[in-house]
Amino acid sequence: MTFGSKLGLAALLALLPAPAFAAALDGAALNLLWGLPFAGILLSIALGPLLFPHLWHARYGTIAAFWAVLAAAGLAIAAGPGGAFEAVVHVALLEYLPFILLLLALFTTAGGIVVSGNLHGSPALNTGLLAIGAGAASLVGTTGASMILIRPLLRANDDRRHRVHVVVFFIFIVSNIGGGLTPLGDPPLFLGFLRGVDFFWTTVNLWQETLFTLGVLLAIFFAVDSWLYRKEGSLPQDPTPDRPLGIEGGIQFALIGVIVGAILLSGSWRPGTVHVFGTDWPIQNIVREAILVAVTLASLRLSRTEHREANGFDWEPIREVAKLFAAIFVCIIPVMAMLQAGKAGSFAPLIAFVQDAGGAPIPTAYFWLTGSLSAVLDNAPTYLVFFQMAGGDPAVLMREGAAVLAAISLGAVFMGAMTYIGNAPNFMVYAIARGAGVAMPSFFGFTLWSIGILGPVFVVMSLIFIS
Repeated sequence: MTFGSKLGLAALLALLPAPAFAAALDGAALNLLWGLPFAGILLSIALGPLLFPHLWHARYGTIAAFWAVLAAAGLAIAAGPGGAFEAVVHVALLEYLPFILLLLALFTTAGGIVVSGNLHGSPALNTGLLAIGAGAASLVGTTGASMILIRPLLRANDDRRHRVHVVVFFIFIVSNIGGGLTPLGDPPLFLGFLRGVDFFWTTVNLWQETLFTLGVLLAIFFAVDSWLYRKEGSLPQDPTPDRPLGIEGGIQFALIGVIVGAILLSGSWRPGTVHVFGTDWPIQNIVREAILVAVTLASLRLSRTEHREANGFDWEPIREVAKLFAAIFVCIIPVMAMLQAGKAGSFAPLIAFVQDAGGAPIPTAYFWLTGSLSAVLDNAPTYLVFFQMAGGDPAVLMREGAAVLAAISLGAVFMGAMTYIGNAPNFMVYAIARGAGVAMPSFFGFTLWSIGILGPVFVVMSLIFIS
């Protein structure tokens, strides 16, 4: 194993959902300087592709690992090696393992499903594909829906000069907001399910906000795409030959059904726990993780090589996400610790923002603060921080605190679309589109798109639905 491989492996092993590890730190004793590695990785992701693109694409893993190692060195001093080890075991078994295995299983199964044939990217067709993707996202996850549909959408529009907006809206609608109805849809909701939120709670409590937001965005997209389509005039000959439309790889849908069954089983079956290095590991979790691994292997075994080749399937998108998010999750730990310190920490003004003068929670403030931080801190760990800040008791939050839990869930899921790093599928779609020759906007460019389009939509949605 080369030094680079060892460094990358170290970073991957350090990929920890931040809130649990942050509990080993005294966030009140930390100042904003502890957030410098996090600022460093964000700036690297934002500026690397612009200032030194060749070096960035060749060495992004090493650059990310540098910031992760820098942050980890400080954490080892602050928490001590023993406390750090127990925290690693705890989050690895209870939070990271189920999180990454679900992502991997959905990514792999989706990669074996082929939407064959050549569609022609008219505004009506593109809008229809985005609507289908939004509906699929809550069933097969934003990762699964993104991987199934992004390549057909790119093929449908490969004769058009204006394609960037199609991918940007795809990230908004399919890679994020469409996943707002079930724990399978988006990682924050899955982590909430692991913490005890009922599987169908999100469906019952978030459907109005989700359908409203999707409807408005689809209408905006259709208007924008229609204008650009007319502006293009006569299109060049489509480089993709015409073929009948079809869906292949049906066995993968059965495997996705197994994934859903495993999630539902783990939410209703309580056979006991196994004690591992200070952590009580629920047996139902062990069974669920084993099923997810088995599904991943079965998907690779049962899929036809030509199906994955037709999809252009490879591991680079998930490798890129794994390496960059490894550094993000390590560097985010002290930031999360300071948030968890509440009014005693450096982020006290932010904490005060979500409570009124009497200390009662303000759902609208939870929505905007959870969402704003989800855009830059990754939405899964941010969801957990505000879940804990709101009390952390799922039984109470699902009843008396339903408005607050809904606001946290909506903020985390919806505003994960604000940047490339807000949600894992964003970067996967970005990498695939860039590889297909689409001139994707930079980190800052994409953020300008999201502020200009999503910002007003979220304002209207929050005024109507969040009290």
